[in-house]
Amino acid sequence: MEDILVGLDIGTTKTCAVIGTMNQNGMVEVIGVGVTPSKGLKNGVIVNIDNTTSAIGKAIDEGELMAGYEVNDCIIGVSGQHVKGQNSRGVVAVSSRNRTITTNDVKRVIEAAQAVVIPMDREILHVLSKEFSVDDQIGIKDPIGMTGVRLEAEVHIVTGVTSGIQNMIKAVEKAGFQYRDIVFNPLAAADAVLSRDEMELGVALIDIGGGTIDIVVYLEGGVAYSTVLSIGGIHVTNDISIGLRTPIESAELIKKKYGCAVLDLVDPSEVVEVPSVGGRPPRKLLRQELTQIIEPRVAEMMEMVDRELTLSGKKEMLSAGIVLTGGGSMLDGSIEAAERVFNMPVRIGSPRDIAGLADRVATPQFAASVGLLRYGLRMNQLRAGKLAPEKGGSMFGRMKKWLEEYL
Repeated sequence: MEDILVGLDIGTTKTCAVIGTMNQNGMVEVIGVGVTPSKGLKNGVIVNIDNTTSAIGKAIDEGELMAGYEVNDCIIGVSGQHVKGQNSRGVVAVSSRNRTITTNDVKRVIEAAQAVVIPMDREILHVLSKEFSVDDQIGIKDPIGMTGVRLEAEVHIVTGVTSGIQNMIKAVEKAGFQYRDIVFNPLAAADAVLSRDEMELGVALIDIGGGTIDIVVYLEGGVAYSTVLSIGGIHVTNDISIGLRTPIESAELIKKKYGCAVLDLVDPSEVVEVPSVGGRPPRKLLRQELTQIIEPRVAEMMEMVDRELTLSGKKEMLSAGIVLTGGGSMLDGSIEAAERVFNMPVRIGSPRDIAGLADRVATPQFAASVGLLRYGLRMNQLRAGKLAPEKGGSMFGRMKKWLEEYL
């Protein structure tokens, strides 16, 4: 196989490595999957680089064993509250004599839009073009070849703290692998689970991880808002551990097997077994008692997301509703809990349009890692001129025309 990459999602509770290649039909073919617990991160940020390095090595080794190939190159996903998104606009005069917009004009206007004040301890991860305006014409997706005097671009800029990004890179390199690119996790997850129609109509992707909730809003095919909240599935697990007086590991297993986010959905007579600490025998309790611990925390998380969407001013524009993804979205009752808070349609997003070991990764917990793999493979194909750029809301659409200008 000519090009094999790893989509590496280094999370607070687990590290996911998805190994794959691009098949002859232009689809991402997954050939290996590795998952291992993470113990070196807190709220998406590395706090112990040795533990993180170990988790990366174990996850990729597991994926290599399944794939039967050794890999060297990774696409790294990054999250954490240090990652910030902001909108910006840039304006330039069209430079050609006949006033025809060229790739150079597009490059200049995007450079003008990203000329914002960035603190010294931060660096730009992405500059995502949402739309262009040519003179008085607004809402243009691809202005190249059009005629005009004034070109304006609206972009979404994603930045992260340099030390946090460098620690991610250091952990990957210390594990013996090279990184090709770093991508903001929810952008990768969105490409794996959202449809173009949803991106055009207006949709919010809520990626519920172990230690963070990533939010990204798409309007008219482009990113209009993004942010990260320092809360996630680990907080639900901690509540169960404290409420039931059981070890964290047992609380996580109980959550996955019996957890539910809405009390109304639970059979009042259902009983679950809870391991005790200190060698005491396990206890039995009603599943409703477990749900009474989980429901308030999940409601609080959804309310925090709702507050962010309301403050962004984008909530009323979400015609396609909400898409939940990430491991935290796999809890029973997540859709019902979210719909009660958001008062709009909600669905669970899983990776789609993949070949190979699709059944192994077609769950929300692999959304980011599959999206990272897809990003890396498509960028390679674009650079090689083997893949036509997509039209519409994909983060890869329209990239090929000015790709060489950015490299």
